Amino acid sequence: MRCSKFYLGGLMALAMAFPSAMFFSSASRAQSLDITSLDITSLITQTAPFSISKYNRLVEGLWPEARARGISRATFDRAFAGVVPDPGVLRKAAKQPEFTTPPWHYINKRVSEKRIGNGLEKLAEFEGLLDRIEARYGVDRYVVVAIWGMESSYGFILDDRKIVKPVIQSLSTLAFYGRSKRRKKFGRKQLLAALQILEARDTTPDRMLGSWAGAMGHTQFIPTTYLAYAVDFDGDGRRDIWDNVADALGSTAHYLKKSGWKTGQTWGYEVKLPRGFNYGLTGRRNARTLAQWSTLGVGRVSAKTFPRPTDKAWLVTLAGARGPAFLMLKNFRSILRYNNATSYAVAVGHLADRLRGGGPFVQPWPEGDRLLGREKRKDLQRLLRARGFGISAIDGKIGPNTRKAIRAYQSRVGLVPDGFATKALLDRLLHSS
Repeated sequence: MRCSKFYLGGLMALAMAFPSAMFFSSASRAQSLDITSLDITSLITQTAPFSISKYNRLVEGLWPEARARGISRATFDRAFAGVVPDPGVLRKAAKQPEFTTPPWHYINKRVSEKRIGNGLEKLAEFEGLLDRIEARYGVDRYVVVAIWGMESSYGFILDDRKIVKPVIQSLSTLAFYGRSKRRKKFGRKQLLAALQILEARDTTPDRMLGSWAGAMGHTQFIPTTYLAYAVDFDGDGRRDIWDNVADALGSTAHYLKKSGWKTGQTWGYEVKLPRGFNYGLTGRRNARTLAQWSTLGVGRVSAKTFPRPTDKAWLVTLAGARGPAFLMLKNFRSILRYNNATSYAVAVGHLADRLRGGGPFVQPWPEGDRLLGREKRKDLQRLLRARGFGISAIDGKIGPNTRKAIRAYQSRVGLVPDGFATKALLDRLLHSS
């Protein structure tokens, strides 16, 4: 790499003269780092893979589309003042915990005793506000507070600049340097929406902080979701989900309501399955009424009856036959609209139940089981295909087709046919003739 290509000399001079302006769009961002105590070379290295002049050209190339959306030049220039690409955003984009962490690790970490305790304090502190939110939208306060806890630890992380990032910086990095067309398209769409938020003066660039993917505020709305669902719950003229708890929680309840939340219904039930249960009945395609599930021998672990037997539900087993099983109701889908990862939605529902006074799951997780990475999942698919179990694609994704093949193999060799892919299952395939 030649230094002249990336203008390191010029960057060094600018950084020495104006450290806060070079790397932050406002003084408040600069306060999150003691810039004068950092090795300036390390700061330059952070942006070395990017040509700053090219970045500026890409920003300017965005202007016609921004103008067409009603963004003023003043808002546009203010949003990008002092902004440079952030390589850390691309590193974060390469790995998302919901999809690479065993579900029990993910859920147990997020539904911790500390988070439960802090949530109970917030329920008491904002009781009156939650009364009003529940009255307006009909959404369970415990779920709203659980999402708050999951997304920002009840707002505690919002001023931790090691966690939150300037949204314009993050989204412009994704839009211009994302590693896939899909990621770039997402970044560009959200970046333009973020500029619309700034144009509306709901917040300022220095307070528009969020995750690497641009999720913002107490309950982490991405900009397009904000534009569609954020509300000015306290009526002060601004939809402020960064510094106003009323707006943040009201917006969350509004979003869940618009996502189909059914008042008076829970998210799901932990259930006990009968011996010899057909695990081919898992998944949304096999939804049936709670009364029909009862006929199949599926019941609540508490031994209580289902309160509304005509409600439809589908069966989820995140860890096969040896882990908890759940019947999910319509409200679970509303939570999935927030984050389309089953482990996330289960964690939200479970945290809500714990805040309500419920206990841990009755069935323990199979924490000794080792799950498979993507390449090992491909190996599993190849072995199943070689044995004639109808794998259509070697893609490393454990979808309905692969689970069906796993169940068929498990039945053949005398295992419980739950379709759960583990290292033990792969080892058995590897060492069997």
